[in-house]
Amino acid sequence: MTTRIFSGDLRIDAIDPRDRGLAYGDGVFETILVHRSAPVWWDAHLARLQRGCDVLGIAAPDPGFLRAEIDAMADGCARAVLKLIVTRGISERGYARSSHAPPTVVLSLSGAPPSTPRDGLNLRWCETPLAIQPRLAGIKHLNRLEQVLARAEWGDADSNRPVIHEGLQCDTAGRVVSATSANLFVLRDGRWLTPPIAACGIAGVCRGWILGHVAESAEAALARGEVESADAIVLCNAVRGILPVAALGPRRWVPNAATIALWQRLAEAEPAFGPTHGSQDSSEET
Repeated sequence: MTTRIFSGDLRIDAIDPRDRGLAYGDGVFETILVHRSAPVWWDAHLARLQRGCDVLGIAAPDPGFLRAEIDAMADGCARAVLKLIVTRGISERGYARSSHAPPTVVLSLSGAPPSTPRDGLNLRWCETPLAIQPRLAGIKHLNRLEQVLARAEWGDADSNRPVIHEGLQCDTAGRVVSATSANLFVLRDGRWLTPPIAACGIAGVCRGWILGHVAESAEAALARGEVESADAIVLCNAVRGILPVAALGPRRWVPNAATIALWQRLAEAEPAFGPTHGSQDSSEET
């Protein structure tokens, strides 16, 4: 892994122990696919980063500075994952925030993630719910403890248990929201539907692409039974693209023409998710 850390635009050696991102999760992040030395969907990631900074009242880094540093790190890289973290910076002890400290920026570049099964993912329902908090809904803030707890509900496969690739989470009111590290779309009556994120959840970049480019895709409140009875299910995020789902508990799905068409639509629009890449990648983020 290659990492660069900045206080404002000044390169530093390490994160200060007083950093509010470390102490309180006071910051936001983006996880970005790098393909042929370039960050994929850069404008969408930058827009979401700016929205997150605006919500938290953090001074967003200069876009030109970020892109120059990312391009330098990714130069000559065929395929990798970039994690971009922005925190409020350092402050004295206590929740009160300082308006004087420059933000901390961390850029980390790691290798491309391992492949996932071509025949689809095996999902489970998670017991850990997502808290309803409209003020933070949509943004990628640094507090991911709900996802950490949910992911801890299943471990590596053994001879007595099937492989679980991902888990679906509901909010505390019982409404389906997303997977732990991806957004969810279900096919019902010929339409691709995804849960709204007004109360909680992340406004995923790939989710936004589907809603903006696939006819009749839409947000819709979904109960668990509506997910389980769907004609098809896919997960999506900005690193993996579109991932077909083969099973959710006892329910099984075979390859679906609509799912293939959705994947092909994305591959045509964004070469990084083409036949040699696309749904074969896995990652941790939306």
